Amino acid sequence: MVATHSTPTGERWTPRLILSLGSIVLLLEMLAVSYMMISTALPSIAAHYQTTQGAWLLTSFLLVGAVTAPLIGKLADMFGKRKALLGCVTVAAAGSLLSALAGSYAVLIAGRALTGLLIPCLFLSYSLIRDVFPAKTVALAVSIATSGMGLIAIPAPFLTGWLIDNHGFRSIFWFFVIGLAVLGVLISLTTAESSVRLRSRIDPLGALLLGGGIAGVLIAVSFGPTWGWRDSSTLAYLAGGVVLLLAWLATARMIREPLIDLAVLGRRSVLLTTLGAGLCYGASGLFTILLPMLAMTPAVFGLGYGFGVSAEGFAIFQAPVGLMVVVGGVLVGLLVGRRDVRPRVLMAVGMLLMALGFTLTAVAHDSKPLLIVFAGIFGTGMGMAYAAIPNLLIEAVPPQLQATTASLVGVSQSVFPAILPVIAFTVLNNSYIAPIPPELTQGAVFYLDRGFTIAFLIGAATALIGAAVAVALPRRIVQLSAPLVGAGPEEEAVFAR
Repeated sequence: MVATHSTPTGERWTPRLILSLGSIVLLLEMLAVSYMMISTALPSIAAHYQTTQGAWLLTSFLLVGAVTAPLIGKLADMFGKRKALLGCVTVAAAGSLLSALAGSYAVLIAGRALTGLLIPCLFLSYSLIRDVFPAKTVALAVSIATSGMGLIAIPAPFLTGWLIDNHGFRSIFWFFVIGLAVLGVLISLTTAESSVRLRSRIDPLGALLLGGGIAGVLIAVSFGPTWGWRDSSTLAYLAGGVVLLLAWLATARMIREPLIDLAVLGRRSVLLTTLGAGLCYGASGLFTILLPMLAMTPAVFGLGYGFGVSAEGFAIFQAPVGLMVVVGGVLVGLLVGRRDVRPRVLMAVGMLLMALGFTLTAVAHDSKPLLIVFAGIFGTGMGMAYAAIPNLLIEAVPPQLQATTASLVGVSQSVFPAILPVIAFTVLNNSYIAPIPPELTQGAVFYLDRGFTIAFLIGAATALIGAAVAVALPRRIVQLSAPLVGAGPEEEAVFAR
């Protein structure tokens, strides 16, 4: 049998709970800002190491985080979610230290790859909150944790610029070393360990096949635009990834205790939540790429868009997104926790607001005030959808399977943001490059106004599909029963329903 657990006593917020949640939110802020800060430092890093392989600095982080997520989720359910969370924080801090001290680009990449263990911290955090926070605070706490990541987007450009300009690119890595070390200590002091345990076995073959399959697909998608979609390397990684994923599916049906139980993954509530989460994060990733490109394009090119703002000047567009993400997330937490509103409805509303923000920006993007309003609409929807995802999983699966199931949702949240921008920019690069002489653009590529319209509409279509997925979720989700180790066929049939 799985280990039993007791529900945390008390129903009110205590100072320790507030400190615990604050520490977790700050940890997830480190994850949110990581990609942006490294992207900003990338030109300085590439120049220092005289490399043209800058993309690996970004891809290695995403790759390790996505590949290790399923195994880490299973280990968290078996041995403790706080142990897994602190383990990931420790390895990520060590990776940042390695990058800060790196004498070669290869060592820097290795350190950055280890820092990719920040990615599983997202699902580990709300899985842990579910177990150790009082029941009446869980909905609001997980909503704040997952949507609070938007706040860092406001000061991040200023902090990044100050660090690089005054202390060099290595200061970015030192920032993560110090921040992660402090937050690791705070979490260990303020957050209890979960008493929930899943008695199961590790599935090393499943971990190898699933991780390898995810890696193959992500490498193909990440480097396909550079290598060429018909290049033998791209096709080999893609085909190899697909074959490994199919092999994982086959072995998961044969192994008694697989890494991921396909009976759980196949339930409509879990499968659609996983798909919807990917669409949500894919759409938000595309918006956060397109908006700065649009706003920072010089107006002198006469393309019908662009304000020529600097990275710091872009904060006026980023601030409403970050602020309204938090507002949307808190709204979900309050409604789910106190009004008993179903998370599927809130996710559908959030995705519709994201689609509206995309569509309005596609139609009218030549006015600063309008863009700020549209960004706020998008941010509200983004926060609502972000916060609805963990609440949907809490409804669908028992605590013993929370981290394992959430890990696959985490993989979806990593893969879709890698794929959707590739689709949008393939369209842009094939049909909508602006005919501006290279000597005027200094080698940079700019796109026609029509191209941005199409790109934002691609995002709107993605968000609409996400809304449809949310609507397709069961009206009333019945939580899956906790699994029984050593259960016979009849008990397994009950579990699989």
